[in-house]
Order: sequence, then C-alpha cells, then structure tokens
Amino acid sequence: MISFELSDEQKEIRDWVHSFAEKEIRPVAHQYDESEEFPWPIVKKAAEVGLYGTDFLQQTYGDGTGIMPALVAEELTWGCAGIALAIQGTGLPVAAIVSQGTPDQIATWIPACFGTPDKPALGAFAVTEPDAGSDVSSMKTRAVRKNGEWVINGQKVFITNGGIADVHVVVAAVEPDLGTRGQASFVVPPGTKGLRMGKKEKKMGIRASHTAEVLLEDCRVPADCLLGGEDRLNAKLAAARSPEAGGARNKDQRRTLSGALKTFEAPRPIVGAQAVGIARAAFEFARDYARERAQFGKPIASQQAIAFKLADMATEIDAARLLVWRASWMARNGVPFTHAEGSMSKLKAGEVAVRVTDEAIQVLGGYGYIRDFPVEKWHRDSKIYSLFEGTSEIQRLVISRANGGMA
Repeated sequence: MISFELSDEQKEIRDWVHSFAEKEIRPVAHQYDESEEFPWPIVKKAAEVGLYGTDFLQQTYGDGTGIMPALVAEELTWGCAGIALAIQGTGLPVAAIVSQGTPDQIATWIPACFGTPDKPALGAFAVTEPDAGSDVSSMKTRAVRKNGEWVINGQKVFITNGGIADVHVVVAAVEPDLGTRGQASFVVPPGTKGLRMGKKEKKMGIRASHTAEVLLEDCRVPADCLLGGEDRLNAKLAAARSPEAGGARNKDQRRTLSGALKTFEAPRPIVGAQAVGIARAAFEFARDYARERAQFGKPIASQQAIAFKLADMATEIDAARLLVWRASWMARNGVPFTHAEGSMSKLKAGEVAVRVTDEAIQVLGGYGYIRDFPVEKWHRDSKIYSLFEGTSEIQRLVISRANGGMA
C-alpha cells in the first residue's frame, strides 16, 4: 500500500528541525549573506541540540522510508540555503566514506568529520578541478605510492568546507590512463602537511557556505587512508586493465561516462529537497505578501495574474517534492534508478527553485528587487541548484540515456 502520510516520528523530527530553522537560522540569514562568514555559532548550536553529529545521521538515515533526510534538508534550507549547507556539507565526505570505506575506516573517520558538541568539526569532499567538473575522467590530481605512503599532488576547486575542514576526502588518479576506473579516494587527516586552502570564492548565493580551492603539494597520507584498502583498489585496477575492459572502453566511451555519472546519482534527491526548501520559502513569502498588498482597492492575491502565479508555484513545488520523495524511497530501499529517477528529482527541484524565486520577485514587484526583502536572496541562492551536484544539462544527459535516448 502506498501512503503519503508521514509517521509521528517523521512529523516530530520535521517540526523540530523547522523550529530550529525558524528560531536560529532565519534571524541571522541576512547577516551571514552579507558578511560571507562561515556560521560557526549556528553549527555549534546544531551540534549542541543534536542536529549535527553521528547520532542524528544514524537516526535520519535509519528511516525505512528514506524520506527523513529529505524532510530535514527541506526544513533547514527553508531557513537559509547557505547555513543549511554549512550544517549539511559534511554529509558529502561522510557519504564517500560510508560507500567506499572499510568498517574500520567508517568507525574512525565519520566521528572525526563531526567532532563533538563542544568542538564540532567539518568534513570536505574534494572532487572538482579547473578542467574536470562534469567530466571527472579529466581529473589531473595524482596519487602515487611511495615508501608505504600515498603522495598526492593537485588542485581542487569549488570545494564545500575546502581548507577549513578537519577531514578532507580527496579523489585522485592512481592510473590516469584508465580514466575514472583508475581513480581512488583518500582520507586526508587533520593537520596533514601539504594540504592548504587556496582562493576562497565570493559567490552569487549560498554565501554562508564556505567554498574554496584545496591545494595539495606533496601531501603524504598513510596507506590505510586509501578508502576501501589496497586489495580492493588492486582488484579494481586489474579488472580495468584486462583486455576485455580495454576493448569495451575503446569501443564505447559513452558507457564509461555513464557509469561515472551513476556514482553521483544517490545523493541527488537530498540536493533536490534543499531546492524545494528554497522554493517553499519564496512561495510562502510571496503568498503572504500578496494577501496583504492592496492595489486597485483589493489584495493583489485576488487578481487573476497574481493568483495564477501562486497556483503554478504551489503546483510545481508539490510536483518537485513528490519526485524527491520517490527517489529517496528508492535509494533507501535499494530500488535501482532504472529511469534516472534521482536525476529527475534533482533536475525538477533545481529548476523549480529558480522559477519560483523569480516569480516571487515578480509578485513583490519593486520590493522584490531590493535587499530589504529576502526573495532576492532566495533567487540568488536557488541558481546553484541548477549547477552543482551535476548541472541541469548533465541531469538531462543521464535521464535521456536511461530512457533510451542519445545512443
């Protein structure tokens, strides 16, 4: 039986996170947007109340429906996308450690990513490079085995928490000739020499989230920092070097790319949920404004031009949320994204966020364009959701190939 009714526990968590977003995040969202500083006080409060840490991670991802993480992401981003990413950005390296690490690595490094309530820590996931964004096969960062260690050299860009994180997970080429199949992930522990922050980016939106270059210069990490261990890596490389694999690769580069893209599919519903949170915030503000703002003797919400905008906004938000929930349920229950349902949810939600925040500005008219009102911030924040975790164009590529197109 299919039901869209949330359980009592899901409602309780949703309402608790919403309360935190309303009381702790919204009042300072404008401040951090203006200053572009990392919101350490808010992250610390989240850790103190149990919203940031391994226990909460286990509770939300232990939900059998898979919807709980999406509920949390939507509510936090309803408060402020930048601050939400400051709180949830550590989830990216954690996901890499869980999916690729050994049991010992998971037990060691996930707690290290979060720290303690008294001293919260951060994690960072370093993949993107100046010439390797959507095309991860072009990665130039190199890891070489020397004297029982791995030595990493390279440049990463647009890294959430880059350089200020306690734990960095860095993806590097071990055998560049093998493309994505010659890559591996490494944990770079706190205080490791050779890793430093480069340029901190000044962004259009999500300004409370720290985004920077990560530079690796003869960065040495112990052998046991290779996620998954050397036996697994050697087996993977041997399989990639086999004549059968080489022939398939030379025959059909498209399949290699498709396989690489699929590795990013699972977290996309959570990114979609974040986009839904921004869209919902803008819609609610525009709706309330339209009910109070009078023109020609009546509220503008009663004017068909505005009423139809609000109707479309509400419909699109619900459609995006349902796609996110479907993909979240599928991911949690091991149902394959046969038709690229994860990419569908992220594509739809990201583009809905951009459209809805743009329409919210239109509803407010001139007031929507000035920084005294939050809708212009939400519009700036929304744009990243058509870019990161796979651009809208990449999502369409994944979806088209999954559904029989672009042979």
